[in-house]
Amino acid sequence: MSVRLILVGPPGAGKGTQAELLCESLGIPAISTGAIFRAHAQAGDELGQLAESYTSRGELVPDEVTNKMVAVRLAEPDAAGGFLLDGYPRNLSQVAELDSMLGESGNQIDAVLCLVADDDEVVQRLLGRAAEQGRVDDTETVIRHRIELYHAQTEPLVSLYRERGILVEVNGMGSIESVAQNLVSELKAFLTK
Repeated sequence: MSVRLILVGPPGAGKGTQAELLCESLGIPAISTGAIFRAHAQAGDELGQLAESYTSRGELVPDEVTNKMVAVRLAEPDAAGGFLLDGYPRNLSQVAELDSMLGESGNQIDAVLCLVADDDEVVQRLLGRAAEQGRVDDTETVIRHRIELYHAQTEPLVSLYRERGILVEVNGMGSIESVAQNLVSELKAFLTK
């Protein structure tokens, strides 16, 4: 299916897991800025060190760095027939940049999937993940700061995409399987309206 999607939701809402499942179902690539940043950090290159200097403090990587990385990724052949963006755009400036990137090729976002989740529940999820995976960036202070950033900077996107009529909200707090089923059914219903 040729579809261009964005997946939004607070940290810990399960975006990465759901992105993989949905993309496998739709046959499109999942493009995660978090994965791009981590790959550069593991490579130890200059961009990775720069990104990690922000993410380790719970801060967002600056727009100009993120925009360039996303533009390069969207230009890759596997994204020509559709994609799902996870972690981008995060603010209204990035929305404008994404609109411009896609507009150059005559494309646009088809739907924005929003995973809705309770702040305290996602904090507990992320603390559990930190313990399992030994992630040093997932302390409670950093997690709560990331959630505050989400509310302040990313939630305005939800309102914008709702106004554009392309927002699909799904409860992100069920089991992985039930959330995945709901995402697929809600997206199909939306796309066939």
